[in-house]
Amino acid sequence: MLWLPAALALAFLVLPLLALLLRTPWHTVPDLLLTEEVGRALRLSLVCATSATGICLVLGVPLAWVLARARFPGRSLVRALVTVPLVLPPVVGGVALLLLLGRRGVLGSHLDRWFGISLPFTTSAVVVAEAFVALPFLVVAVEGALRGADRRYEDAAATLGASRLTIFRRVTLPLVLPGVGAGAVLCFARALGEFGATITFAGSYPGVTRTMPLEVYLALETDPDRAVVLSLLLLAVSVAVLVGLRDRWLTGGGGP
Repeated sequence: MLWLPAALALAFLVLPLLALLLRTPWHTVPDLLLTEEVGRALRLSLVCATSATGICLVLGVPLAWVLARARFPGRSLVRALVTVPLVLPPVVGGVALLLLLGRRGVLGSHLDRWFGISLPFTTSAVVVAEAFVALPFLVVAVEGALRGADRRYEDAAATLGASRLTIFRRVTLPLVLPGVGAGAVLCFARALGEFGATITFAGSYPGVTRTMPLEVYLALETDPDRAVVLSLLLLAVSVAVLVGLRDRWLTGGGGP
């Protein structure tokens, strides 16, 4: 009885991508891709998504550990706040970042006045916006891995005299590394495709803040064929990331 709804769900996910492939003007693909604008936007997207993923790893893994292992009042509230960006419209996230870090924002006004730092409409703003929307993906994945890890190995290391830092570095991290990898892949893919928070907080300046999703949106208004080709390129990059890293991270480097 479940085959029919399963087939419908698969068709719902696959048919739009198939339509993209069928409507791609293949004879113009090289001319549309080998342009300075596309190369600049793709390079900016990859650099910003990688930087955002790095920030999420540095901040997200400790946060996931606290949520999974620490006991403190309000932990459920903290977990709910962490997952808010998952359901928050990205444009709203961009507005929130602008109100916080803009030149007249709650913190941004002090950064501008004291240090001369202005984040909005810069490449750094793209990284911040992408990290904001992608961080929950990493935290959820790593927290789930920590909750599912067998703590007997950590207890055994503790009885042998290992310090907490040594246990975390030599036992806990290797146990949850597949979860960290899965979270990093999801985080990177989410950052790569971010649009709403980026255009709201960082704007759309060629070579500075105009990432591939913004380039696709602008091309759709003036040159639909170019928008289709750029969408295909972004799809290919996303699929390559997921397929290329799946065997190494999601399955711990093993089999299929």
